[in-house]
Amino acid sequence: MKRLLGPEPLNKNLAALLLRSLSGGLMIMHGLPKMQNYDQYVTDFNPIGLGNDVSLSLAIFGELICGIFILLGFLTRLSVIPMLITMVVAFFVVHAADEFMVKELSFVYMILAVVLFFLGSGKYSVDAILFRKKEHAGY
Repeated sequence: MKRLLGPEPLNKNLAALLLRSLSGGLMIMHGLPKMQNYDQYVTDFNPIGLGNDVSLSLAIFGELICGIFILLGFLTRLSVIPMLITMVVAFFVVHAADEFMVKELSFVYMILAVVLFFLGSGKYSVDAILFRKKEHAGY
């Protein structure tokens, strides 16, 4: 009971897996429709003035590609950076004039990206496999 109520994590690695699964899975759900319906999205997609194709491609990369990497725990800390940037643009540029309830989801994703950056991927990840082999090889 003391462990359950105490301040120490019960299982940090399981928490990282659950957080990665949630964040990565939800990002994939946002990025996949953009990729599948690229022609429809690209006509109106230029939130930071880089051009429609570049802006949409960056959003797809930040949501879909990085979402897959986050879900797998592959280069997790690197992968959350484009996700974070995409959500910063969504929150502060795309939804800048909207009330908080409209942009709340992008805010939550920003916070999840920051937490994942500090938490890391945990031992149930591709990162753990990759870096464990390198450590044993003497790197």
